[in-house]
Amino acid sequence: MIDIRDIGILPYLEGLKMMRSLQTQRINDEITDTLLILEHEEIVTIGPRARNDGISPPSDYPTLDVDRGGGLTWHGPGQIVCYPIFKWGLREHEASVAEIINKLEEWVINALRLCDIMGQRDVRMQGVWVDGRKICSIGLSFSRWVSRHGFTININTPLGRVEGVAGCGLGTDTTTSLSTMGYTVGREQIKQALLVTMEDSLFNGS
Repeated sequence: MIDIRDIGILPYLEGLKMMRSLQTQRINDEITDTLLILEHEEIVTIGPRARNDGISPPSDYPTLDVDRGGGLTWHGPGQIVCYPIFKWGLREHEASVAEIINKLEEWVINALRLCDIMGQRDVRMQGVWVDGRKICSIGLSFSRWVSRHGFTININTPLGRVEGVAGCGLGTDTTTSLSTMGYTVGREQIKQALLVTMEDSLFNGS
């Protein structure tokens, strides 16, 4: 049984505080697996890979250093954010972070397919790509195999904002939104597709 919490718009620091509290509770089995679904005000989070490589966004973006894996991730309006506070390692194919990332990618791909959008993986970077452009970023942090942070899907973000942030090893404009590529899909449709495909993608498949 997964506790689904659709929170709406939440400042990033409040979301971070909530994630840390829930992660501790999940480690102690005080709660069941919990999925946070929300949206942040604009901020670019800077992971250790970006800090190590000296990569930063343009100066007109608000930023925050974070402890999840990965590089730069844009958050803001028109983006759905999912934070799975899950206890992993209990099922098949959860023996490594790579396998868990693979499950999350498969989940997003399956959800997009329900919306008639063909997502795929790309050797350039983890996440989910559509028509050669990156629309989903994934970055996790673990404690005792309980995750926090998660993934984003860019639906109808403000034109040019997510495109202006270059990921590690990627150029600007590589990451974009579905609306920019001409796909007409809303947050509620994506959310419902994620909920419909969650169990099979994460827990029943290989």
